[in-house]
Amino acid sequence: MTSHELSSPGLGDIVARALHEDLAGGDVTTEACIDADMVARASAVARGAMIACGWPVFERVFHAVDSSLAVERLVDEGARVANGATLWTVRGRARSILMGERVALNFVQRMIGVATMARTYVDALPAGSTTRITDIRKTTPGLRILERYAVRVGGAHNHRDNLASAVLIKDNHIAACGGVRVAIERARSRAPHTSKIECEVDSLGQLDEALAAGADIVLLDNMNDETVAEAVRRAKGQAITEASGGITLARIPALARLGVDVISAGALTHSVIAADVGLDFA
Repeated sequence: MTSHELSSPGLGDIVARALHEDLAGGDVTTEACIDADMVARASAVARGAMIACGWPVFERVFHAVDSSLAVERLVDEGARVANGATLWTVRGRARSILMGERVALNFVQRMIGVATMARTYVDALPAGSTTRITDIRKTTPGLRILERYAVRVGGAHNHRDNLASAVLIKDNHIAACGGVRVAIERARSRAPHTSKIECEVDSLGQLDEALAAGADIVLLDNMNDETVAEAVRRAKGQAITEASGGITLARIPALARLGVDVISAGALTHSVIAADVGLDFA
């Protein structure tokens, strides 16, 4: 899957649920005010600078409402667009356009917000940096595939998709097992041989224990820059380093210069402000 592809399994169900939520009882305003044979053209217009994202969902919503609608994409996914730019258009029955308008905009405004945030974090990396910016699982319940897609469109990467995707030993796993080493050893003995073992550590002592136990990836949790620098030095050649916890946009350049391989930030999805996109009738 490339960064600008949105897998179809599940997308139809997400759209159907949203449309049912809005249209289960019909649209009394539209049906009362708009003639059934009226035809219109509407444009999705950016109200500010942003990263274009959400075309597959925009198209899917309107076609789910009325398959005869003509939906056109005017800019590529991931393109930087300026205030006033037209992203997409939809033409056909005015009633159908009005019935799909709010659901389509709710989806794409959120997705554009995520994509724009992701691009901002990626742009903060120093020139030539090989550090990877990733999301985490702090996504809106039921909308993960859309938000993870938006992260990719913004130029960042995805962490594990769900709990079955990878072994990631967190602080509560360590507490329940009785220590870093025993948690890693249990994971190593029971996980598929194809799985890498990632372990969260919050101190240099835990880091040393994780490295000695053979962790493939160490998640440096809520460490200050000085501790991160020492952790990267100790892990070099032994494990991939991932900085996480309390990650802000302002810290990205410094963390990348310290040499961490991955910076994972929940802010890419959980702290996003929806973009302002309007659907203007012609």
